[in-house]
Amino acid sequence: MQWLAKRIYFNLLGWKVVGNTQISKNTIKKAVIIAAPHTSWHDFYIGILLRSVLNVKTNFIGKKELFIFPFGLLFKALGGVPIDRSTSENKVEIIANLFEEKEEFRITLSPEGTRKKVAKWRTGFYYIAKKANVPIIMFTLDFENKQNRISEPFYPTEDIEADFKFMQQFYEGVKGKIAEYS
Repeated sequence: MQWLAKRIYFNLLGWKVVGNTQISKNTIKKAVIIAAPHTSWHDFYIGILLRSVLNVKTNFIGKKELFIFPFGLLFKALGGVPIDRSTSENKVEIIANLFEEKEEFRITLSPEGTRKKVAKWRTGFYYIAKKANVPIIMFTLDFENKQNRISEPFYPTEDIEADFKFMQQFYEGVKGKIAEYS
């Protein structure tokens, strides 16, 4: 499967990986991975191809409505975890607890929380990483340059404003599939 993913990702689509390729050595067993800018459904297959190219096991969450037949089986096989967004349960707590239950767990989230343009990022991913005491690894969905840039692991501090400024700088100038949503 990795061979096929590499052919599609590098040769057919013309993408490249830049930055922290150490993630492919699976030395970071637990992390919150944030992918941005999230502007299109195309981001999904780029992410799936990237994790195959790097040979890194990751999970993702999605609204429970995505996990109904027939696509539900595929999404679960690809590492998807359905979340019921209609309940008042604390999603940060639920997801952070998954890190305690598993020896190896990396979850990929969109800091925007949607494919549309947002004024500011949501904070759930940040609090998940803090609660689970795991690093945040950032990667870009840069359709303009056809590259995924991957950061070194970043551990959140006690200064959320400075941390968000640092993380958002990583994404400066990156254009998503739908550039006006970036």
